[in-house]
Amino acid sequence: MTGIIGFAGSLNAPSRTRTLVETAVQRSAALSERASAIVDLADLGQGFGTARKLSDLTPQARQSVDRLIAADALVIGSPVYKGSYTGLFKHLFDMIEPEALKGKPVLLTATGGGHRHALVIEHQLRPLFGFFEAAVVATGVYAAAEDFADGQPASAALLSRLDDAAAQLASAVNEAGRRRPPDLAASAA
Repeated sequence: MTGIIGFAGSLNAPSRTRTLVETAVQRSAALSERASAIVDLADLGQGFGTARKLSDLTPQARQSVDRLIAADALVIGSPVYKGSYTGLFKHLFDMIEPEALKGKPVLLTATGGGHRHALVIEHQLRPLFGFFEAAVVATGVYAAAEDFADGQPASAALLSRLDDAAAQLASAVNEAGRRRPPDLAASAA
């Protein structure tokens, strides 16, 4: 099993998006007893923006994308600019085959300067992952700048939503693991 992989769709470092994704991944992984890792948009390298298909990516970038596709579950996060996710964030998902994420448990997160962007999860991210037929958990987590203190998620409402969403993702990934057919190599041993 590959565990729960987070994708932070921000080029900034440090990044509130990265911190939010990392917190959600850590909580979900602890509840599901799975390994975890984070892939940052910056990990895809400078040539990512000009790639037209996955085979155009550098080996390092392709390895990062393959980790996302192979994950047991995903925590996806994007900063919000002008009411939507970024172009490079969308560019990644434009290159992934629709079947690659079918049925995969996904927790959606987003960050923005204020609460006026809070519906980005429902109006932008959920339809995108609905196209992939991913198993998106019910609770999405949006965080505004004021929800952070010293660069960490801090507001009680945000932490409560993170707990709810992490529990939903952990439950979904554990349920998906129970439905997965046994590994043929393991049964042959």
